[in-house]
Amino acid sequence: MRIDIFTLFPEAFEWFESQRHVGNALRAGHRLAYVNYREHTPLSGGQVDDTPFGGGAGMVLRVDVVEAALRGHYGADPVQLRRERRVLALTPGGRVLDDEFVDELAQEPALTLLCGRYEGFDERILEHFASDRVSIGRYVLAGGELPAMVLCDAILRKQPGALGHADSAAEESFSRALEGAPEYPHYTRPAEYRGWPVPEVLLSGHHANIREWRLEQSRRRA
Repeated sequence: MRIDIFTLFPEAFEWFESQRHVGNALRAGHRLAYVNYREHTPLSGGQVDDTPFGGGAGMVLRVDVVEAALRGHYGADPVQLRRERRVLALTPGGRVLDDEFVDELAQEPALTLLCGRYEGFDERILEHFASDRVSIGRYVLAGGELPAMVLCDAILRKQPGALGHADSAAEESFSRALEGAPEYPHYTRPAEYRGWPVPEVLLSGHHANIREWRLEQSRRRA
């Protein structure tokens, strides 16, 4: 998978790429690429935003700037581009990211992520350039870089080779393996601590009973 991230702060992703599972995914052939809006802006002085029509506080990312960045990187009209690949605008009002949505996106060969900043996107960017609007929750952040990292993390950890164990991503909170429920409790050594014992079933070595116990615990947390 290749994920292209359009942002004003590509350097923000240096820490993200240093994470072990992300590095594993990149070494396995998956790719993250970054495009800086400022490097493509048709405006002088590296301008990328402007005041909103109708008044109000804050600045809005301009539609002509985003078009120039998309066109410059892909050599195609952004209106046509979204018919060829998923172009995701990271915005608080988008479809809330969940495990089902992540599974859907993880099957794509390539994704484009648009990070907003300031007061967000000119609405025409969302209407004409984005194929999807994605939110990581009903709250507001300063920009789309953190949501982009959340989305990339969720997608890349589902790719073969990203995690140390092949089954690590299969049986997680909200996965199909757990019927969409939160993950069951985990315990490790010591088997008893301050009078708090580990459930006996986990020490039994009976895999079928352990599996049933875990499913029941997940259902209780739903």
